[in-house]
Parts: sequence; C-alpha cells; structure tokens
Amino acid sequence: RPASRLTLMFLSVKEMELRKIRFDESFEPAQIEFASENLEQASALHAVGSAELLKNTGGQVRIQGRYTVEVTAPCDRCLAPARFPLDAGFDLFYKPVSVIARAEEVEIDEGEAQIGFYENGGLELEDLLREQVLLALPMQRVCSEDCKGICPVCGKNRNEAECDCRTEIHDHRLEALRKLEI
Repeated sequence: RPASRLTLMFLSVKEMELRKIRFDESFEPAQIEFASENLEQASALHAVGSAELLKNTGGQVRIQGRYTVEVTAPCDRCLAPARFPLDAGFDLFYKPVSVIARAEEVEIDEGEAQIGFYENGGLELEDLLREQVLLALPMQRVCSEDCKGICPVCGKNRNEAECDCRTEIHDHRLEALRKLEI
C-alpha cells in the first residue's frame, strides 16, 4: 500500500468484540482507487451499514449495508464514456485468514463459497466497497444496448457517422473448401 494513501475506515474486530460498528461514510472521487480497472468515479460513493462479530463462530464477521455511486468507463464497443449508476446492498461474511492456515485441507461447502477472509485484525471499508462496485458492473460495459461500435476498417464511431467500409473477411486459405460440393 502506498504510504500517501490514508486509511479511511478500518473495521476492527477488537472493536466489534465490544459492539456493532455502524458506518455512514462518503468517499469522494479518487479516495478509492479505480483507475487500474479503467473506471472513473463520477460521484461520491456513499455507504451506510454495520459490521459485527458473530458470537461463537471463531471470529466470523458480518458486514451489511448499502452503497450508491456513479462510475464511468469507456464503452467496450465504441470507446465513448459510458455511465453506470449503482445502488446496491451487500451482506458479506468474513473469517480470519488463520482459519485457512490451521487446516491443511479445507473443504468448502456451498454455503461457505461466499465467505471472504480478513487478516491484520479487520477489514478496510474502502477495499470492501471497491470490490462490491467491481462485482456490480456488467461484464460488457456498453454506452447503450444498441451501440454500433467502431468500424474495424476506418476507425469511425458508427454511432456518430455511417461509413461505406466493407467488413467482409476473405480468407484465401479456405478457397479450396468453398469449391467442394456436398
């Protein structure tokens, strides 16, 4: 972690031993790093929720809440900026990473497949929210469902102007097969 980055909100398990931690936080653009994912945070990310240590679970933590944010990313088809307003809830469970270290072979049942792990006594809220935003985005980030994309021949954005380019692919290696009669 870069030394210049401030820890915004650490959800400490020691504090959770005493009480449930409630949070109502806003993170301005650039406070949470999205640039490596080719995303830009266009609005404040606002998160409300709570974190609690579940009793008699060996240190399992439950973090529940809701967040809102708008992010932008280049459209996968035309490269124009695409907007993604997100408003989603989360209900997450984490176990201490030491649970894995103790067991040589860990068998994970279907219910545990959604469990994450924490170390160093807790979790940073901004890391958790970054992960939730990335998971909420569609696999294909497009400006609109009917985006025409970029012409592979001339490079024009087909949403802005039509072009007369022919995009047929002609592979001469297949000529012999085209002449065969079935």
